[in-house]
Amino acid sequence: MGDVSGNAPLVVVGESLTDLAERYGLPWAPSAPGSGLVLQRAEHGLEIAGDPKRYGHPIRADFVSGAAAHRRRFGGGRGQLVAKACGFGKGVVPRIVDATAGLGRDAFVLASLGAEVLMVERVAAIHALLESALSQAEADEEVVEIAGRLSLRHADSATALAEAVRDWPHAPQVVHLDPMFPHREKSALVKKEMRVFRELAGDDDDAPRLLEAALDVATHRVVVKRPRKAPPIEGPPPHHVIEGKTSRYDLYVHRSLKG
Repeated sequence: MGDVSGNAPLVVVGESLTDLAERYGLPWAPSAPGSGLVLQRAEHGLEIAGDPKRYGHPIRADFVSGAAAHRRRFGGGRGQLVAKACGFGKGVVPRIVDATAGLGRDAFVLASLGAEVLMVERVAAIHALLESALSQAEADEEVVEIAGRLSLRHADSATALAEAVRDWPHAPQVVHLDPMFPHREKSALVKKEMRVFRELAGDDDDAPRLLEAALDVATHRVVVKRPRKAPPIEGPPPHHVIEGKTSRYDLYVHRSLKG
């Protein structure tokens, strides 16, 4: 499966989370250490927290409230860029693997539009956040149906995507990728939430290998989210590009999606 434990030091804190630390192979402490990042239980489930000046507010995955609820109600449905890129159309609801799931925001949008979605996340602490959020969503009457279309795997998609999708009971028609764009020292200061991701996961220097794995697994297309002015991932050129104001989707198409 490859190294899926993350790159930066992170400690699981709380007496009740020793089993979780053991399951993911992460260090555990009874209370929060003085510095660095910690995975802890809060009022609304698991969260990753650190020095607010460096990392901002704690981060968590949330499929029930906040931005997820707002986007579910007012996000634009199938008119959203990610939906267009993934091939939603008249009579077409694709089966999608989100191979770089992160906090699951795009995966939840796609599932809310009716798609079966498999989330694959390589960083142990982020996977734990997703697992916590999914459990909460399954217990909420407003989103339980959507949660039922979400599945989750802990794996590194660059090295084990085929293994991750093997026992998913759906053909992976579309693979969605949102690789971390390599950091440049001269660029503007990275947003604090992104800083947490960079310290846990590093830059996706293996993006070409990730694209190759996705192309091998997807039966119909691979969809890659990029900053609007960024170059495509090294490898075969995209067949189509869908541009938004700040980002774009590069589409690598094997065959057309049909209803």
